[in-house]
Formats: sequence, structure tokens, C-alpha cells
Amino acid sequence: MANLILVKHALPEIIPTVPAHRWHLSGIGRLRCKVLAERLACYAPDCIVSSTEPKAVETARIVADHLRLTSHVVEGLHEHDRSTIAWESREHFEAQVDEFFKHPHSLVMGNETAAQAYERFAQAVAAVINEHLNRNIVIVAHGTVITLLVAHATGGEPFDLWKRLGLPSFVVLSLPEIELVTVVETMD
Repeated sequence: MANLILVKHALPEIIPTVPAHRWHLSGIGRLRCKVLAERLACYAPDCIVSSTEPKAVETARIVADHLRLTSHVVEGLHEHDRSTIAWESREHFEAQVDEFFKHPHSLVMGNETAAQAYERFAQAVAAVINEHLNRNIVIVAHGTVITLLVAHATGGEPFDLWKRLGLPSFVVLSLPEIELVTVVETMD
């Protein structure tokens, strides 16, 4: 049996004037990646891939270096496209995300519905799984799309899972049946 490990990237440096999809890791985020790598080591990852976003690429690279692996970038693993939304307060953002999950076929925020983001991400994940059959796969991505995939696979409530996922965190799913093994919410 193999595992699919979906990692939510480490803590970025939040710059309100820069779109979130262009944020890089903060100093604390880089430090937490080492703890993340140590926590992932017990799953004996065979490969590490990431989305195209800098915070995910950097998380994957640091983890891969620590585990003496290489990482590579895969298209389609990026976060729900909200590149047109300006950063406001955490409370406002959380309220929008809650609505996003409650109304998956409506354009609630950004440029994709939840259903569209799920479909894109699920197709990219399936392609990675098919490329690395019977291997332990780490995919470094983003909280919203990870939540969409996990909620779809498990029937769980998405907003609650999304709120639990720290920066970084990860969800382990068994392959090939895609069943939940565990959720590791923080690296504390």
C-alpha cells in the first residue's frame, strides 16, 4: 500500500500589496519546513511535487533537500484562483472561504468556483498518482484545494478541515483507494 500525502505549504510572508499566489516563505515558514520534513520522513516519501506558487515550491524544495530527494513543479496544483482579490482582514477572508465551500457551483470569490478548483486539482493529482504508481507521493499545495479533494474523498465538512490545517500541515490518504489515514494539523 502506498500513501498520497497532501501538504499545505509553510507560512508565507504576507504582503498585502502582492497577490497571494506570488508570496514567498517567511523565515518562520522556512524553519517549519525542517520540522515538516522530519514528520514526513516516517512515510518514506519516494517523490515530492509542488504547485507552481513560490511558497509551495520553496516548501517542497526545503523538504526534499532535508530528505535527500528532488522536487519538481506540476501544473494544475495551484490554489483556488483568487488572483483578483485584494487581501483584507482574516475574518473577512474566512467568511468568504466558508461561503466558497457552501456554494461550490457559484462564483463566490476569485476566478474559479469550488467545483472548478476541485476538478482542476483532482485531475492534476490523478496525473501525479498515475506517473508514480505504487509510490509514496508528497504533493505540496494549498489549503483550499487540498480541503476540496479531502472533503470529496471522505465526505467530510470542508470548512472545519480548512480551518484546522496549519502552515504547514498535511493529510495522508491511502492509495489506490484514497481513504483518509490521518491529518497532521500543525508542526508544533
